Amino acid sequence: MNVPFVDLRAQYEQLKGELDAAIAQVLAESAFIRGKYVEQFERAYAQSYGVRHCIGVGNGTDALYIAFRALGIGPGDEVITTALSWISTSETISQVGARPVFVDIEPDYYTLDPQQIEAKITERTRAIVPVHLYGQPAEMEPILELARRYGLAVVEDCAQAHFATYHGRYVGTFGALGTFSFYPSKNLGAYGDAGAIITDSDELALFVRRFANHGALVKYDHEFEGINSRLDGIQAAILHVKLRYIHEWNRRRAELAQRYIELLGDVEELVLPRIRPGCGHVFHVFAIRTPWRSELQEFLSARGIQTQVHYPVALPFLPPYRHLGHRAEEFPVAWRVQQELLSLPMYPELTEQQQRYVTEAIRSFFAHKRVRIARP
Repeated sequence: MNVPFVDLRAQYEQLKGELDAAIAQVLAESAFIRGKYVEQFERAYAQSYGVRHCIGVGNGTDALYIAFRALGIGPGDEVITTALSWISTSETISQVGARPVFVDIEPDYYTLDPQQIEAKITERTRAIVPVHLYGQPAEMEPILELARRYGLAVVEDCAQAHFATYHGRYVGTFGALGTFSFYPSKNLGAYGDAGAIITDSDELALFVRRFANHGALVKYDHEFEGINSRLDGIQAAILHVKLRYIHEWNRRRAELAQRYIELLGDVEELVLPRIRPGCGHVFHVFAIRTPWRSELQEFLSARGIQTQVHYPVALPFLPPYRHLGHRAEEFPVAWRVQQELLSLPMYPELTEQQQRYVTEAIRSFFAHKRVRIARP
């Protein structure tokens, strides 16, 4: 049996009629850049989140960059964020001229550790960027309290957490701005690059909309210099169709995660994901931990099971941040888990048969390892 890490074709086959019709409408009307299909999706996404504004942009990385520009963050400023994430989180801080300040993660949930943030705040700190990693909400209450106390903005990186909840409220609605990626493999994915920013602030929304369109709301209305980062009509139409199914897909992911936990719960060599109390984890990624990651990944690959590593090198230790002089002892949790996390297949169309095949292979690997270790 072959088990892909993500099966995008299976999802397309289920929605083929709706998606093909939506794409055909855009083609028939040549509504490729901005236009009514983008506006329809933006309204629907904002309404789903219960916020005033959604602005579609080119991708999730642009969403972060534009959010920082909207807040006026620039040279000489510092922005606090997590040590474990995709590089977009930190590189966009650098791209606006600010300095990323990394904080270690919580050992149970892999998100920004709020207990370590205050020690990193200086007179140059302008914002905190929690990342709702793997679909797990960050611990927002203490983060927001610190932000209020020190007068800092909060930008939520929700690239992996579409409709995840923190104490009954969607992540992305706590900070000044919430940023999203619709990369094809996301819980809500386009068929190309796409992203969005949500906010309740009229002022921030106006800047974001202008900045993402060369500083203009309409053609030639350039109030300032901006960039070209626009959600296109085809991607918006695709996302609008898929938005109808996202809650069903997230429920399915939660069911699959629970089955993984039940089937692997007695394997002592594994650390399984935990769900923060009071939160709705949407399991964009189901990441297990083991010191034998490389061996296990090779074993599974030989049996047709695709896995991935998110992320093999934590942000403070990547070459672009070598000049900051970070050491392993500054981020002991991130340093350890970067060597142990392994992401298993996770997508709504994953069958029970496929999932049992994956878990039986994992159990077989550790059973053989115990035998080898027990031999004199």
